[in-house]
Amino acid sequence: MARGNPLIERLGRRLACHQALHDPRREPRNQLRWLPVLRSWQTKRLETSFEHFLYDPQRRAAALFFLTDVYGDRDFSKRDANVAKVLPMMQRLLPAAVLGTVADGIELGALTHALDLRMADELQRIAPNRKRLDAELYGKAYREVGHRRLRGHQIDLISGVGIGLARAVKTPGVAMLLRLSRGPAKASGLAELQGFLERGFDAFAALGDGKAFVADIEKSERVVAKRLFEADPDPFR
Repeated sequence: MARGNPLIERLGRRLACHQALHDPRREPRNQLRWLPVLRSWQTKRLETSFEHFLYDPQRRAAALFFLTDVYGDRDFSKRDANVAKVLPMMQRLLPAAVLGTVADGIELGALTHALDLRMADELQRIAPNRKRLDAELYGKAYREVGHRRLRGHQIDLISGVGIGLARAVKTPGVAMLLRLSRGPAKASGLAELQGFLERGFDAFAALGDGKAFVADIEKSERVVAKRLFEADPDPFR
C-alpha cells in the first residue's frame, strides 16, 4: 500500500474489510439461504422507492446508477479485488477528487454487506421455515438487528458517493482525465472501477442539480429508516 496518502490508506482498510466479509471461509453467514432472498427483496423495494425518479427523464440515469452500481443487488467483489492489487497506481490514474468517492463506495459496499449478513442471520433465527420475505418480517428483523448509528452512516455514505460525483462533474478537467485513464485502467485491471466512475459521471452530468437529487434520496431513506425503527405498519409508503 502506498504510504503518505490518507485516502489510499483508507481504501486499503476498507478493501480488506470488504474482502473478509465476502469470504465464505472467514464469514460462514455468506452461505445463509436468507441472504440472496434478502438482497433481491431490498433491490425490489428500492426500485419501488425510486419509481418517481425513474419516470423523470432528467433523473432516470442517475437513479439507475444508484440502483445498479451503488446500492443494488450486484456483486462488486471483482471490481474491488482488482482495486486492491493496484492501490498505489490509482494515485496516478485517477483524479484526487475522485478517490474519496471510490473510498465511500467501497465502504458503503462493506457496511451494507455486513448489515445484510446480520439481517440474514436474524431472519434465519426468527423465521427458519419461511420461504418469502415481506415488509412485516423485514421490519421485525431490522429492529432486532438494530444499529441505528450504522444505518445512519450507511445513508451518509450513499449521500457521500452522490455528492462526490456531483462535485466531480463540476470540477474542470475531470471528464478529460477519466477519458484519458480508460486505456491505462483497463491495462492495470481497473476496468470495472473505470466503468463505475464513467457511468456515474455520465449519469450525474445529465442532472440539472445533482446535489438536490442526492438530498431527495437521503431524505427518503432517512424517513424509511425512522419508520422501520418505530414499527410503522407501512414504512415504505
